[in-house]
Amino acid sequence: MKADALDNPIWNSLTTTHQPYCLNLEGFRFYHPEYCPFGALGHEDFNTDVLLAYANLAHDFFIVGDRPTTHPKDLQLKNELVCNQMVLNNSISFDHKEEIVLLNGTYQQDLIALVNLVQPGYFKHKTPDLGNYYGIFKNDELVAVTGERMKMPQATEISAVVTHPEHSGKGYAKQLVAFVANQIVQEGKLPFLHVAEKNTGAIALYEKLGFVTRRKISFWNYGKAAI
Repeated sequence: MKADALDNPIWNSLTTTHQPYCLNLEGFRFYHPEYCPFGALGHEDFNTDVLLAYANLAHDFFIVGDRPTTHPKDLQLKNELVCNQMVLNNSISFDHKEEIVLLNGTYQQDLIALVNLVQPGYFKHKTPDLGNYYGIFKNDELVAVTGERMKMPQATEISAVVTHPEHSGKGYAKQLVAFVANQIVQEGKLPFLHVAEKNTGAIALYEKLGFVTRRKISFWNYGKAAI
């Protein structure tokens, strides 16, 4: 993998493995909003007017990585979410106490409902098509999930690390992250993830599993300006 491939993970996912989900908009590449409201700026001339066109499809969206130098007046920058981009260089030695289930189409609605309960706004109805998602059930209820989002030939992002609030503190997230990371390693790929720099609890968990912070990366949240 090129050393800088993770410097612009959205762009490099949408020019390779996830190209079928890409909207190519004059210097920007975006996931179709049915899959993920994320985009990135490339290393070429760009037309910021296309940001408004994407906003008409996605409403709120995120530019990941470099921030555009300007944007249309009908858009506003709502927030900057600074994340640690973390990578795992070796597989994880870990005993799984719970049964981990592949969440195929049968469980898709349960998956979408749980992620949006805990992390509303990121997970769309076609996000599960981007990779494999896995979960833990208790009494026939989906209580924890983890899956894959951005993908490029030699790296896959771990995403949607979610536990139902009534079932937190039981080690479900640790087991799922370890399981998904090892699946990625077995494919010969590098696992990586993004976690808000203020989420020190999650960062500590990932560090215990062997992840290391590679860099800081910003998720710039844009939306239509209030009239």
